[in-house]
Amino acid sequence: MGILRNLADRAMLRLHKSNEYQSAALRAYFKRHYDTEIGLYSYGCFDRWRFPPPIRIGRYCSFAKSVRVVEADHPLGALSTHPFLYDKRHTANARPLPPVPPLVVEDDVWVSHNVTILPGCRFIGRGAVIAAGAVVTKDVPRYAIAAGMPAAVKRMRFQPDVIEALEASRWWELSIQELSARAAADPELLFAPTVERLKALTAR
Repeated sequence: MGILRNLADRAMLRLHKSNEYQSAALRAYFKRHYDTEIGLYSYGCFDRWRFPPPIRIGRYCSFAKSVRVVEADHPLGALSTHPFLYDKRHTANARPLPPVPPLVVEDDVWVSHNVTILPGCRFIGRGAVIAAGAVVTKDVPRYAIAAGMPAAVKRMRFQPDVIEALEASRWWELSIQELSARAAADPELLFAPTVERLKALTAR
């Protein structure tokens, strides 16, 4: 069964790779088989081994191909840290690991190369950036830039008033085509958002 599932995964990815941004079929497949929800335009996360379920990913997220999510820790207070203690294939006394709540990644998150997300992190907020090589051990707030081992917030992407305007705009609910059309008169809306520009976006 595992071999067949791997073959099915590869076939789906090969078929829809060119339309990874928008493929409804690919998103439905991962939701049905792996309890993984991936929003429109997000990419780099269609991999059940690097992104073990359950996971909820918003829209417009970018993941490098070397990102990895670790789904659970080995038991530290038991006789051994070896998996025989929680795998009944090895011993009838095995106890399953406690269930882990879903990892929630909100919209417009960028996770760079060689980032490892450990079980202590269950939330990465909208607009966050995680720098290359970071080891994420706890939740990352919205619009934060986090880096290091363990990852720590280095700064925020925007000033508080701009963050408030970004949240109020809910721009991530628009399609790429809608965003492009609304920015036609003022392209700087996309490249240098300000409170005034974001208010204009929502007024249309």
